[in-house]
Amino acid sequence: MNAEGVIRPPYAEMARFLDATGQEALDQKRREAEVLFRRIGVTFAVYTEGGDPERLIPFDVIPRILSRAEWDRLGQGLEQRVRALNAFLADVYGPKEIIKAGRIPAELVLENEGYLKQMEGFTPPGGVYTVISGIDLVRTGADEFYVLEDNCRTPSGVSYMLENREAMLRLFPELFTRHRIAPVSHYPEELLETLKSIAPAGAGAEPKVVVLTPGPYNSAYYEHSFLADEMGVELVEGADLFVRDLQVFMRTTAGPQKVDVIYRRIDDDYLDPEAFRADSALGVPGLMAAYKAGNVALANAPGAGIADDKAVYPYVPEMVRFYLGEEPILSNVPTFMCEREADREHVLANLDKLVVKLARGSGGYGMLVGPHATEEQRADFAARIRARPGDYIAQPTLALSTVPTLCEEGFAPRHVDLRPFVLFGRTVRMVPGGLTRVALRDGSLVVNSSQGGGTKDTWVVEDFFAQQSQTLGGMTQTQTLTTIPPAATSGED
Repeated sequence: MNAEGVIRPPYAEMARFLDATGQEALDQKRREAEVLFRRIGVTFAVYTEGGDPERLIPFDVIPRILSRAEWDRLGQGLEQRVRALNAFLADVYGPKEIIKAGRIPAELVLENEGYLKQMEGFTPPGGVYTVISGIDLVRTGADEFYVLEDNCRTPSGVSYMLENREAMLRLFPELFTRHRIAPVSHYPEELLETLKSIAPAGAGAEPKVVVLTPGPYNSAYYEHSFLADEMGVELVEGADLFVRDLQVFMRTTAGPQKVDVIYRRIDDDYLDPEAFRADSALGVPGLMAAYKAGNVALANAPGAGIADDKAVYPYVPEMVRFYLGEEPILSNVPTFMCEREADREHVLANLDKLVVKLARGSGGYGMLVGPHATEEQRADFAARIRARPGDYIAQPTLALSTVPTLCEEGFAPRHVDLRPFVLFGRTVRMVPGGLTRVALRDGSLVVNSSQGGGTKDTWVVEDFFAQQSQTLGGMTQTQTLTTIPPAATSGED
């Protein structure tokens, strides 16, 4: 519902379905989803809590729904943002114009651990650094979307987006006859075409693409194997590849086979023991030399992490203005930089109202949600901030939107975010929607699966008003929907 208590138009048919379907039937569907996910093996791994590290990712059977108009607006903002982030990476590893212009502090970039000097003066094949980006969005109670953070290194979760849709198709086929829902199943094809589009010039008409994984003990190994299978390409580990004469080859039973594009899911530090960590057994010796010789493409480019550093994040709107000459379509969440004295004093005085994050943290770790923290926890973070202020940023606790979620007690509101996936090769490609992550714990703002979060299917509903005219029947009902004030049609949460 919107702030006036009126059901949002994209949810109208879903509301009728939920009214007509008892909780017992929905609970049964939830149990069926668990069996389905367990049978398929849709899991993630947590290695810090003991016991069996493999966990079944919680899945909520009530989808999140966006209208096509909402998605189109988001899509424009996402493309704009990813183009600016790529321009920033090309600039800071090249002429550094944005630094020379004083629009971003030099030390914030050049002394950042995410900045790789090995990439200076080098342009990746195709000129693209962030081939696959995951942009985390949150919606506030005021119906505005904000970018919470950018993921430009190895964004994960797209396999859950695809499996969630497959599960909903199996569990609720009748709902798909009542809605025109934009498909997402073509993502693997779009990903493969994007990866092929960045292949080196000498790759030929059909570039050889592989997915490079750290192996089955990685928390996202399910996704690595899933995407390789869906794209119809080889899933390889570091030992399966070797470099000869600055060319990358894959070991096969038929002999060495040249590799043109590597979708790597290994962190920079472990990618090549000759260029980074000498003790890495996960990478490929000589890979960076082959890369810099222009003989293989890597997605994403090493060093892309400087663009998604949380201390760099506040400057992304300025990147949009500087590189594209446009005003940002999507806004950032207001952010306080603890390395700045004025910001730090504000944060320390308002820890009970703010969310504090590690500038280089991820997965919901190293974070303080001030309003839900104890005095002891806030005191601990205050000491950490004073000791290493440059390691922390802080943001206000926004009035995050909630969506209906099936809980033990019935339907309940739970906070969500949205991670659309943006593919950038010769063109920018997106499938409508993304991964909706939901904080299943009552009152929690942490949506990460490793921190008790789950996922939902995300629907972008096509031709909503025409569909409602057919579904409801009668001009009066259709007119009622189409004359809802604009504020009531701008969101779904």
